[in-house]
Amino acid sequence: MKTAVEELSPTRVKLTVEVPFDELRPSMDAAYKKVAQQVRVPGFRPGKVPARIIEQRFGRAVVLEETLNDAVPKLYGQAVDEADVFPVSQPDIEVTKIDDGEQIEFTAEVDVRPNFDVPDYQGIEVTVDSAEVTDEDVDRQLDALRQRFATLTGVERAATAGDYVVMDLRAEIDGKNIEEQAASEVSYEVGAGSVLQGLDDALEGMSAGDEKSFQTELVGGENAGEQADVIINVKSVKEKVLPELDDEFAQLASEFDTLDELKASIREQARRNKLIDQVVQSREKALDAVLDQLDLPLPESALKAEIDARKHNLDHQVAESGLSRDAFFRLYQTTEEERFAEFEKNSARALKVGFVLDKVAKSEELGVSEQELTNFVVRRAMEMGVQPNELAKHLADNDQLTLAMVEIVRDKAKSVIGDAAKVVDTDGNEVDLKAIYTEINGEAPVEEEAAAEDGTTEDKGEA
Repeated sequence: MKTAVEELSPTRVKLTVEVPFDELRPSMDAAYKKVAQQVRVPGFRPGKVPARIIEQRFGRAVVLEETLNDAVPKLYGQAVDEADVFPVSQPDIEVTKIDDGEQIEFTAEVDVRPNFDVPDYQGIEVTVDSAEVTDEDVDRQLDALRQRFATLTGVERAATAGDYVVMDLRAEIDGKNIEEQAASEVSYEVGAGSVLQGLDDALEGMSAGDEKSFQTELVGGENAGEQADVIINVKSVKEKVLPELDDEFAQLASEFDTLDELKASIREQARRNKLIDQVVQSREKALDAVLDQLDLPLPESALKAEIDARKHNLDHQVAESGLSRDAFFRLYQTTEEERFAEFEKNSARALKVGFVLDKVAKSEELGVSEQELTNFVVRRAMEMGVQPNELAKHLADNDQLTLAMVEIVRDKAKSVIGDAAKVVDTDGNEVDLKAIYTEINGEAPVEEEAAAEDGTTEDKGEA
């Protein structure tokens, strides 16, 4: 087989492939067997029709078509390997010549990863947040813990922001009751930011037994987007009461006997989370520094596919929410235009990141062990709330194990770039990533998924 490569643009090539007929022999034998199974010829059992009879009765063109259908995709894959190109889209393949018994020729146009060299990432300087834990850090997490154990107590006064009300709601359009918009015994925090515009303003100042109406745009159901009169009937008003910070609270909210012990545990966990976050930041910032040195042209088809996938997911989220499109974006305090702009920016970055990490993985000869794949499936199953064996079966049945391995390898490549950086914190202190690995979980690599989140008290697991 002979392959010629023509560069149509920095991100698209045309492969011209010439294949001697001898190399088609396995596919041709398979084609005869397949056609023999499909046709019925008197005097011959299914699958036992000789090749010469098939050609006499149905023509050689039928066999050639089956041969090419089987052979060309395989030959295309071989041509890609020989040409050392990295396709990022489905190819446009055209068989341009068939010399029966001699050779065939086909062309394949395909979008590819642009040629580039990864900038030297050894010693890239990055700055990460300090791992010092302040009293404010501890107080913030204590407050979050108190919120979880807060109680609601009924009050004989008008509702204010932060109070909870239990209410009945109904809606009318031109005096006609809209049954599907009615709801009873709804518990709601005043000031939480309802997608039903005007609800918070209407609730402030209302007491148990009060009724009030306000006009707004309905956000769901058949009448979504229409103006309606919404009638509120407040059944009760409750205020949130936080528990006192004392030893009794420590015993209620944790396994500790004293508040001081609880604070010490929170401080240590906060420090652990900040150390893990330093590793995550070092990787992301080192990768960003590499990307900043590259001006990569992006394959249009791959970029469009990435953007379209994000738009499809957004459409699914809107549909699942049961809200109108306007209400959905209002709930998340954004607009459709802003989301689409984010998609374009993030999709472009995602493609560049994939290109760079794939190159690093290849140069560093990174692979995936069976144990690493198992760990990935177990961790992802925990995040999704499913059994690991169920997720593993789903990945295998849907041919997604390769994608899982790509994700693992890219994460390892990101670790290589991050670990090669020179890292200091915002206080000017040098950050020893290896020391963090050792302190958190021995010499094991840090998993990005273990990144600490502000305001949480849960154990983040391995770094």
